Amino acid sequence: MTEALHKRFGDLVAVERLDLAVRKGEIFGLLGANGSGKTTTIRMLTGLMPPTSGRAEVAGIDVVKDPEAVRRRLGYMSQRYGLYDDLTVEENLRFYAGVYGLVGAEGRTRIEELLTELNFQSRRKQLAGTLSGGWKQRLSLACATAHRPDVLFLDEPTAGVDPAARRHFWEIIRALAAGGTTILVTTHYMDEAERCERLAMLWKGRLVAMGAPNEITEQLGQPTLEDAFIALQEKESEEAA
Repeated sequence: MTEALHKRFGDLVAVERLDLAVRKGEIFGLLGANGSGKTTTIRMLTGLMPPTSGRAEVAGIDVVKDPEAVRRRLGYMSQRYGLYDDLTVEENLRFYAGVYGLVGAEGRTRIEELLTELNFQSRRKQLAGTLSGGWKQRLSLACATAHRPDVLFLDEPTAGVDPAARRHFWEIIRALAAGGTTILVTTHYMDEAERCERLAMLWKGRLVAMGAPNEITEQLGQPTLEDAFIALQEKESEEAA
């Protein structure tokens, strides 16, 4: 939940008085071009960046007043590669489980669950640096969910991954949401945006439409999400000219 969430960098307004409400167990998408404010919003919601003004709560916790408590309740998979190439799959999982306080028998049990759930048993001793893009993505997701977070933030999680790996990734995401995890994902892929239950479309840091994919197209007067996205890009080009 955000209320008038605002972020300014000098003269640049990156996010402008953003109001969002995401339901428990929902797959909610932030859609927008580069520079629209998606990543800045994610970084404020995860407590990595303080807002200039406004409020934000994650899992019922104020991200400004208690960012550490928020981070214990969430998982975060950024668009930047965050694995350790010189560690094996199992060692990466053990490291991140330890970061989240899962040690001893509890940690070992959870690691075995993740290895099984994500089909890593035959790759557990493989160095992360030798995995394909799709498998690295899957391992990053496993590390982000080691502690079973209430809320999972995915910032452009499938960038640079082949279509088959992207489809499998979304099968995993739907299973997590079905289990009660709230998921907020940023994307610029229209097929992925269509898989979200609801979307917020951002443009230059401002919320221009919010709702189910079909509601977004109705609000923006376009036949498809892709057309709506292109229309916003064209508008930006016209203003820059």
